[in-house]
Amino acid sequence: MEHQQRSQGRLSPSSDTEDIVALLAPRLVHFVGVARTEHVTRAAQELQVPQSTLSRSIVRLEQDLGVDLFARHGRTLSLTPAGRAFLVSVERALAEMERAAEEVRADADPATGKVAFGFLHTMGAETVPGLLHAFRADHPRIRFSLVQNHGDAMLEGLRAGELDLCLTSPVPDAPDLVARRLDEQKLRLVVPADHRLAGRRRIRLAEAADETFVTLEPGYGLRRITDALCAEAGFRPRVAFEGEEAETLRGLVAAGLGVALLPPPAVPRPEVVELTVTSPRAAREIGVAWLAERPDTPPVTAFKKFLLSRRGRLLPD
Repeated sequence: MEHQQRSQGRLSPSSDTEDIVALLAPRLVHFVGVARTEHVTRAAQELQVPQSTLSRSIVRLEQDLGVDLFARHGRTLSLTPAGRAFLVSVERALAEMERAAEEVRADADPATGKVAFGFLHTMGAETVPGLLHAFRADHPRIRFSLVQNHGDAMLEGLRAGELDLCLTSPVPDAPDLVARRLDEQKLRLVVPADHRLAGRRRIRLAEAADETFVTLEPGYGLRRITDALCAEAGFRPRVAFEGEEAETLRGLVAAGLGVALLPPPAVPRPEVVELTVTSPRAAREIGVAWLAERPDTPPVTAFKKFLLSRRGRLLPD
């Protein structure tokens, strides 16, 4: 009887993996229970299911696989070689499922769960550390998975389920996202300390029309804002360098490679001068975004509520 191939109800080789899992999953626990006891009656008692239900479950599992997993000896059973091999894999799979379930439960725990939080590079030096410090005063055991990236990449992370929340700029407007404005950050024209404009405190952006700019790469929110402000001032910036991080641009300005529109630095640099732009109004909105209609775990709910409570005072003075 061992290795006898069954044809009734057998899964075909072309069956989708999802279909196979849907058929087999409810029967795997029954299979392990019978395999460990080698007795249907005792297994039914331990699993607290009717014996007839358990017997049918095992028969259907064998039919689905097209393989005999047990040899019958009256009321007792013994695993066939195929059954022993299958048991090893099933026990491993069930253990992995249990581990995954424990991780999911742990991440959703109100006191010790996890928040996957994304933020812009320019938020990393002061803003985000300050936010986390303040939040953890009341939620000391909540854990964070932090991701620094540009805005478009973080929105992709939200949609892929890799992030729960993100701080970004500009504030996105998309039907599948929810976004809330939290604060505004002024942008300054940063010039080298020996630049012709370094003696000024304020400037109209149109006065920098002939300058060479260093900017972030296309796709970054700050780059889009820079291009839009220059267009509003009546010119298209001549770009000498495109980077990925604002402080790198500030260093390039200090080296004389160009000027840049940047948010305030975490630590002032004596090699550059930061000019207030009086026209057009140079600022960027900072907001928090999340995926619409995705249920939040309690830790995510708590952190979202905290962020929204910081409207107008998100950024350091």
